[in-house]
Amino acid sequence: MVALSPTFRRKLPFLAAGFLSFLFSVYLYFVADEQTAGIFVGLWVPSIHSLGTLLLTPVGDHARSDQQARS
Repeated sequence: MVALSPTFRRKLPFLAAGFLSFLFSVYLYFVADEQTAGIFVGLWVPSIHSLGTLLLTPVGDHARSDQQARS
């Protein structure tokens, strides 16, 4: 059995949700002939990944990167 790192384990729900959203949007667009709904659901993918980034990035990292950028 493959051991997953704790970091990857925290990211996995967001990656899975984004991938399922992508598959659902492809289904709506091409199979169900609901093009507008397919595009709408396809826009969920970057939103889900952005939410994951927002929730999983420690608060202290933003302050450090801002200080380094100003130097």
